[in-house]
Amino acid sequence: MLDKVKILVALAAIAAGVVGFYQFPDISVLIRYAMVVGGVIAGLLIILTSGPGQAAWKFITGSRTEIRKVVWPTRKETTQTTMVVIVMVILIGLLIWMVDALLVKVIYGWVLGV
Repeated sequence: MLDKVKILVALAAIAAGVVGFYQFPDISVLIRYAMVVGGVIAGLLIILTSGPGQAAWKFITGSRTEIRKVVWPTRKETTQTTMVVIVMVILIGLLIWMVDALLVKVIYGWVLGV
């Protein structure tokens, strides 16, 4: 129950920043943007104190750890793979074009007698 209240308060803080932006059109735009940014930061900090917020933060930090473990391909491997994909797309495109041409010839020539 407390987590739901925290999330509602966080959403209210974000909404207050956005509403403040539109409620004070005669104030400097920089200050109005600061209200929005402040509301978003306050909302995020409040959310991080809740259970779902802490779980999301653990997920983000775990994801960063996993990304560091990824072995990225070299430039040469990436170029070679890209070339293989381009050649295969061209070959499959030609194959589909030939099958289509054959089907058109069969349908118009033999079936319709044109």
